[in-house]
Amino acid sequence: MPSASPPTSEAPGELIRVKRIYRAARVSDGKRILVDRLWPRGMAKDRARLFHWCKETAPSDELRRWFHEHPDRWQEFTTRYEAELAAHDDLVRELAGYARENVVTLLYASKDEAHNNAVVLRDYLRQWL
Repeated sequence: MPSASPPTSEAPGELIRVKRIYRAARVSDGKRILVDRLWPRGMAKDRARLFHWCKETAPSDELRRWFHEHPDRWQEFTTRYEAELAAHDDLVRELAGYARENVVTLLYASKDEAHNNAVVLRDYLRQWL
């Protein structure tokens, strides 16, 4: 698999971060947005401290299942997911708007911190800033 950017970006001025939802919420997270289609197993809603749950921007069930079966096809997953995101310009524009105002942390449940939909979405959103 190709190397990906660090899973959590804490660099000053970074507007869009990604973080595993099971990690502690911090004020520095800014607007915490869950970008998974399914609610994370074992996560209490009050503990999540979400600003928004944007499940419509998550990969389709079909793509999510395909990637689960083929984790070695990261680049193909990225391409397919970006094509799905292109069909949701209104939602992507909304998320980018949040990032223009303040720090946004995209939350995900995957154990793989380098290869997940939040990483792809973060990189895709950067094009809108």
